[in-house]
Amino acid sequence: MAFPRKLKQMMMYIEGVGYAADTESVTLPDLARKFEAWRGGAMHRAVMIDLGSEDELNLEHSYGGPITAILGQFGIQDLSGLQLRFVGSYQDDESNTFHQCQITVRGRHQKIARGDQKPGEAGEFKVTTACTYYKEEWDGVVVIEDDPLNSFLIVDGVDLMAEHRANLGL
Repeated sequence: MAFPRKLKQMMMYIEGVGYAADTESVTLPDLARKFEAWRGGAMHRAVMIDLGSEDELNLEHSYGGPITAILGQFGIQDLSGLQLRFVGSYQDDESNTFHQCQITVRGRHQKIARGDQKPGEAGEFKVTTACTYYKEEWDGVVVIEDDPLNSFLIVDGVDLMAEHRANLGL
């Protein structure tokens, strides 16, 4: 029997700067595909046709207080202007095995929510980053790499967009 991997420690890096003591929480981007029902003439039931990725990728990260370096990154114009990296250390308590997850994204800050600020309370400093690139690695192995600007989607070593790029001459 295998126990689930549980996040024990984490770290956020923005443009190579680590925010270990500042990072409160990270909400990783959802990975979603757009499917549409299709029922052809001789089919007795519809099947779902894959139309590609549907939703934008957003990374949400919260900190214990304001970080002026992040405020200074607000308004960057380049779509892929910033590199952010989440590193998580996961542990399986049954076997005492450790696993590293790294999620690297590129994008720009879409929203900085600061909420209520009250003396003697932690306050809020929550950042939403709109991502144009996503790469997820487990124990050094790339599992998913999604680069819509360059028309790459690699899942478990298979480039799902290679034939489309070839057909389009890209």
